[in-house]
Parts: sequence; C-alpha cells; structure tokens
Amino acid sequence: MLAGVVLALAFPRFNLAGAAWVGPALLLASAHGLSPGAAWRVGYLGGLVFWLMTLSWLLAIPVTGLPILGWIALAAFLALYPATWVWFLAGRIGHGTWLWRCFWCLSGAAVWVALEMIRARLFSGFPWLPLGAAQWELTPLIQIAAVTGVYGVSFLVVWMALALYSSVGTLLRHPTTRYIWLGEIILPLMVVILVFNRGLSRLQQLPAEAATLSVTAIQPSVPQTMIWNSTENAARFDRLMRLTKIALTNQTELLLWPEAAVPGLDHETYAAITNLVQHRRVWMLFNADEVRPTIGTTAPATAEVFNAAFWLNPAGACVASYHKRQLVIFGEYLPWDDYLPFLKWFTPITGEYTAGQQATQFELDRSFVAPASPDYEIPAPATPTSASPSRLRIAPLICFEDVFPHHVREQINEETDLLVNLTNDGWFGAGAAQWQQAASAAFRAVENGVPLLRVCNNGLTCWFDAAGRMRALFRDAHASEYGPGFVHWRVTFAPAAGRPATLYHEVGDRFGWTCVIWCGILLLVRCRPLRKAR
Repeated sequence: MLAGVVLALAFPRFNLAGAAWVGPALLLASAHGLSPGAAWRVGYLGGLVFWLMTLSWLLAIPVTGLPILGWIALAAFLALYPATWVWFLAGRIGHGTWLWRCFWCLSGAAVWVALEMIRARLFSGFPWLPLGAAQWELTPLIQIAAVTGVYGVSFLVVWMALALYSSVGTLLRHPTTRYIWLGEIILPLMVVILVFNRGLSRLQQLPAEAATLSVTAIQPSVPQTMIWNSTENAARFDRLMRLTKIALTNQTELLLWPEAAVPGLDHETYAAITNLVQHRRVWMLFNADEVRPTIGTTAPATAEVFNAAFWLNPAGACVASYHKRQLVIFGEYLPWDDYLPFLKWFTPITGEYTAGQQATQFELDRSFVAPASPDYEIPAPATPTSASPSRLRIAPLICFEDVFPHHVREQINEETDLLVNLTNDGWFGAGAAQWQQAASAAFRAVENGVPLLRVCNNGLTCWFDAAGRMRALFRDAHASEYGPGFVHWRVTFAPAAGRPATLYHEVGDRFGWTCVIWCGILLLVRCRPLRKAR
C-alpha cells in the first residue's frame, strides 16, 4: 500500500517526480520472498491503491452512485497491470552474477513498458499516466521521447528503480564490502546522465521558431450539470458568445472553442457562429455533435452521431470537419451492448457515438479574403510576419485523444504545423484530471516535434512548444486555471517546411513493440518449467 501511495505522489497534482524512481522498487520489495501467487496479490494491492488515488477525480462526476462504481471498477481493472509486473519478476530478485542482475533490471523495465503498451490498446485503450509522464517537467530528460516515445522515459525510470533495489539487496548481503552498491547503479546512472545531456543538446539544436500565429482561446468553464440541462442551452450559449465578442481583436487569426462549449448545433446556433466568424474575419475551430443519416438502411431512418470538430473559414463557411476516433468507453459508447444490454444501467450515457475512421488536416490560408459585409465594419486581418508561412496545417484532436501516443502520431504528417486539442474535463470539477491529461499531452509535442495547443472547458487551457515546455497557461482573475475567461497567444513555432521529422514520428512505437516481443520471450521461458512440472 505504501508503494502505491509513493507512485501516486509522482503524478499531478503532487508532482513529486522523484517518487517515480523509487515506487517500482518499493512495490517489488513488498513481494520479496513470496510465492508467485502471493507476489501477484501484493502487486495488485499496491496497484489498486495507486489507481484509487490517482483516479479519485472520477468521484467528482455529478451523478449519484455511478462515479463510485466506475472509480472502483476502473481501478480494479488497471491494478491487474502492476500485479502482473510484480508476478513476472518475483522469485528472481537480486540473485546471480552482476551480469544476471543487469539482465534482470533491463528485463523488468522492458516488461513494464510492454504492459503500458498493452494498456494503451486493450479494450480501445487507456494510456492514462504512463510512468514516464511523471517526469513531464524535466524537459531535458523527456527529449528522449522524440526517439522512443514516452515509453523510453518509463523504461529509464523503472530500470533505475530496479537498479537501486538491486544495490540495496547487494549491500545487505555484503555489508562489509565498500562501494559494492555502486556497481549495481553505475550503468543505468550513466545512461540517464547521457540522455539528460543529449536532451540539453537537442534543446539547443531545435529549429528556430520563425513562424507565428495569433490565437484567441475561450474557456467558458461550464459545469457539467449545466451541460446536461437542456433548459440552460440558450443562456450558456449567449454567455459564450458575449465572452467571445469581448475577447476577439483585429489581431486574432484563429479562434478556438473547447469541447462541449456549443450546446447543440441547430440552424439558429450555426447561423450565429458563422455570422460571428464572418464579421470578425477569423478562422475558427470548435466542437459539436455531427449527425449523419445512415446510408442504405430501411425505415425507420437511422443516423450516426459523431463527436466532431468543425473548421470554419473567415467567410463563415464550414470547409472541413474531423470525427473523433478514440471514443471513451462507457462514456461515449457501450462495449458489447448487443450481448450485455444490462451494461446501460451502469452508465449515464443515453446514446452512442460512432468512431471516426480517418485522420484529418485543417488548412489555414492567410491569403484568403472574406467577402465584405454591408452591415458591419470588418477589422483588418492580422498581418503575419515575413517568416510565417502563408498556409498552415493544423491537426485536430478531441477530448482525451492527446494521451494516445500512437493515435496522435497518425494524426499528423510532415506538413503539419500545429496540433490543437479541444477537450472538456468539466466532468471532474477542479481536480487533478486536468493536470494529469496535460502532463501526458506534453509528450505528444516532443514525440512529433510539433507544438500542441489545448483549449478546455475548465482547464488546462495552455500550449506546449515542440520541446514539451508549457509556454502559456490560462488563469482567471482569481488566479485559478479552472475559471471562465479568454486568453490571447502569440504562438511561435518552426514551419513544417524547415523542421526535420523526429525519429518517433518516422518509426512509431518500435521501441515499445520491442519490449513487448522481449516480454513474450521471457513469458515463454518462465512458463516452460510449469509445463514440464505438469
């Protein structure tokens, strides 16, 4: 239980990053000398405590009873992963020669990464809080993610933790031998120092941020109970429009609204949005449901509902849309509902979304001239700097899609200039969920070498540069990142034309899949004595 608490302290909002370097060692130490079955139970208990602490923000969902059930069920499922890791390493702790102990530490780190890879994909995936994400503020260290993804940082942290555990065990077995512990940690320590120095070098070698984009982001901070209350739709949309009109200036090129800001995209609402965009001569990205009739069905008519991002040009025309591809299980769709219909009793959702099937790029053309309006005095559009490209490519993300490394990699290409995520964490009040998601999002910028802009219903509205550094964070008049308001950003970035692709973007999760393959080989070797015994 202590090991689970220590691991939880490494993540937001505690942010004790050093706890991640000892948490896995404590978890393994609690299973020392136990049988594999007992070790699995110990690992499960530690994992359960960890996930119950880090996911406690689920209790803030304004629904009676269901949040507690979901909190316990999700934590109970996720605890299987640390339990499996402890079981995998139990009985082989700190024995043999120095080479064997090095092999054991490296294999333990590979197994941890393999389990994170599986967790990111199994049952649509939940890559929330990989261990490497706890290091999101150590900018030089996380630059290794440009090669290995966030899994490389997880590997380093676990490798060092196991080496520390091995050094303590060696010291206890040979208490009179001076500096014997140093031999256990020297190799991972040297690698960490090398990675840190290489990260410092990469920060100095990043392409110059010659391009700029003027962005206005709106954070309405609408409570989830109001979002569910249809009688409040007109009032909250009116407040959103008033806030936006105050925020917009003639320097704004791109206007961003977060997920769930628009209560419903009917004709009147759509007309108000397009008129606003046309009169202010801005490009706009916002979120709403898109309903499309199902082709080829018989009566009664059916339709598909997508969680969509809409791209409007300064003339007020919707020129493109993106359909969210990574849906929230039990939040946006019910798994196996045809076979297990009773599952609908355990979730507040009343309908299901359809997952999008393809990545989408939005193009911002600065040379576009909107037609004049006789009823409004149209401000002159912002003038970009000479170094800024006339056309920008923006890759959209919705909700928690920015925590999926492989998904974000698929969303962008060599022409992408910016990533933009529209999300609504208002479900969870003013809690740690917003910070935990942002910590993972920082790695998407590093992995792909592209800045990431986040506009959120109640935080964290912020943006990260290509090195994963948080360059700006919205706070309201009361210094709270959860309140309503707006923010203007002068986003600087390296144009895609002069930006080399990161190795991670080119090869993807090959490092992670290598760990999965190695884990499979180890599993076969470990199970061989069991087959012989039978």
